[in-house]
Amino acid sequence: MNGQSGASKSHIGGPDGRPADATVARTEDAPFARLKKRSEFLAVAKGARHHESAFTLQALADESRQTPSQEPACRIGLTVTKKTGNSVERNRIRRRLREALRVSGMARGEIATGKARDYVVVARRETLARNFGLLQADLARAFERIERRLATHNSKKAPAQNE
Repeated sequence: MNGQSGASKSHIGGPDGRPADATVARTEDAPFARLKKRSEFLAVAKGARHHESAFTLQALADESRQTPSQEPACRIGLTVTKKTGNSVERNRIRRRLREALRVSGMARGEIATGKARDYVVVARRETLARNFGLLQADLARAFERIERRLATHNSKKAPAQNE
């Protein structure tokens, strides 16, 4: 069978060094809510931005989704352009970013302030070379800073609406 049976693979570790069974359990976790349509990505591109060495984070406060029963408060999209590398490298970048978001808790909405937010992470090639711990720290810092920027932008806009 050339090692293709599921029983022989159970001792092989996953990409992060955990047992293969742990990667199966990970898929049972609810994945983060994703942006899927081009129009959603284009809308977020008009919002606030924060630049890091390995990526750019774009964010938009989405007032149209303020009701909690509709969708998750936080949706995330990942973009890796063709100029960053071939398909293998682009997929590795996407996997690293997804895992960094999952491990740090940002993908589960722990960064959410209760308000509807859409985020897009535009990856650069440096994502591959960046230490994983530093990548997580960069993501956390970027989310904090962009949240502050959105909060100050919305607080400046709120008094104008009251007049």
